[in-house]
Amino acid sequence: MKWHLRTKINYMKKLSVFCVALILSSILFVAFTFVKAGGIIGRVSPPDAVAGVSLVAGSDTVKIQVNQGAFSFINLKEGVYNILIKANAPYKDAVIENVAVKDSTTTDLGEIKLQQ
Repeated sequence: MKWHLRTKINYMKKLSVFCVALILSSILFVAFTFVKAGGIIGRVSPPDAVAGVSLVAGSDTVKIQVNQGAFSFINLKEGVYNILIKANAPYKDAVIENVAVKDSTTTDLGEIKLQQ
């Protein structure tokens, strides 16, 4: 009889540990589901003046292609970024500093006019 009781107690302990682990993993999954990435969009004019656009966050840099002057960075974490615009001659490069991205929002920089 004691052996049967110990087996039931061990089974209940294992079931309890499994249930706690299942609940914790479910909570973590739901918590990370609500974190949405943000983005940055903008347009450079004149469109043929831009050679490329880069996003800088700390020591990380991401370069993207520009399509008819338009650019977009997606899936960005909440934070502050710098945008570097490389221009074709005779236009000058441009830097847009401290662009804030909030959770699940897209920051629109509007039209960025390059100077000669």
